[in-house]
Amino acid sequence: MKKPYNNIITHYEECLEKHGDTHLGVDWPKIEDVDKRYKVMLDIIKFDELNLTTSKLLDFGCGTAHLLEYINKNQYSDIKYSGLDISQKFVDVAQNKFPDIDFYCSDILENESSIPTFDYIVMNGVFTEKRELTFDQMWEYFTKLLTLVYEKSSKGIAFNVMSKNVDWEREDLFHVSHDLLSDFLCKNLSRNYIIRNDYGLYEYTVYVLKK
Repeated sequence: MKKPYNNIITHYEECLEKHGDTHLGVDWPKIEDVDKRYKVMLDIIKFDELNLTTSKLLDFGCGTAHLLEYINKNQYSDIKYSGLDISQKFVDVAQNKFPDIDFYCSDILENESSIPTFDYIVMNGVFTEKRELTFDQMWEYFTKLLTLVYEKSSKGIAFNVMSKNVDWEREDLFHVSHDLLSDFLCKNLSRNYIIRNDYGLYEYTVYVLKK
């Protein structure tokens, strides 16, 4: 049975085929914004004041592991990285570049036991595009996946969505109001969350922490 979110997977695979292992291959239009997102995603670790050891981090929706390239370039020595993507095409590219890293190709909505627990799970760009999905379809996918991923983290998760505070909204993007998201988080995951709206892009990043 075809799942609604297959359209999103197909879109990104088409980007990879067209643009290769680049920022355009994962459909980030501006290369100058890419590192901003990586830094904000990894900043979640800073909020654990008791973290004195290496953190196990899962890059959920890892694409071709550009986040790992950023981690290596900026010498984040306190992170043990693993990657996951639902697309085998992306996982193959990432694994070929980093043969010693653990990569998972899995749809955890189909098999939630396919991955172990990690300290932190970051989801950069997993929810920014909805493509042809209606808002309600995307919201259902988003909330189901967040719930599962939150259970797979021992310290917290980070994810980004498009802001509602823009001049205009694109039909293919997933714009979520702070109020709607806050209501979901408080009722279903945790009241201990942080909204990052301070890095100059038309999106925001959320940390949901476990303490």
